[in-house]
Amino acid sequence: MANRTDAWTRTMKIVTTLGDTVTLTVVAVLVTIALLMLRQARSAVLVGAGSLIGYGLMVGLKHLIGRERPPAEARLLDIDTFSMPSGHAMMATIVYGLIAVAVYHSSSWLRAHRLVLLVAPALAVSIGWSRVYLGVHWMTDVVTGWLLGVVFVASATYLAFRTDRPERRGSLDGSPSAVETPQSSRTNPRPGPPDRS
Repeated sequence: MANRTDAWTRTMKIVTTLGDTVTLTVVAVLVTIALLMLRQARSAVLVGAGSLIGYGLMVGLKHLIGRERPPAEARLLDIDTFSMPSGHAMMATIVYGLIAVAVYHSSSWLRAHRLVLLVAPALAVSIGWSRVYLGVHWMTDVVTGWLLGVVFVASATYLAFRTDRPERRGSLDGSPSAVETPQSSRTNPRPGPPDRS
């Protein structure tokens, strides 16, 4: 608390809004609609359904654990729900993580520029840290939220893309698939002379 400054406090209040329920809902809905318009149905389901299921899991865990937040005098925001896991940290990891996975599978440009995807973990880390700075979470709440979010994203990604055909995975990696095999390389027997017997 002694190291807080007005400038950092204003910054952290802005950062923390990137992980609140309204912001994440708007982002998830817009990305889901965009993916559907691009005919990326599986990625759209991953983001839309994944975000919704993740939110339900987060709320359930909060009530199951029932941990109290830091003392009211340490908080810079007025909030009185349960503390563990941090909903901002967990849901930022889930929503931005699922979006990163979805656009990676849907965009060849992003597969060629993978460093852009680091925006997702950077947002999750910044949002989680803002909750500790603002005094509304213990550090263990935030770390737990991050870890749960990572496990959720990994599990959802596996379930969403485990049925990819080998040739589909090959095309994602840039290797030739069966569809791309040229006609001349196929082993078709040459037609012989007609049977005159």
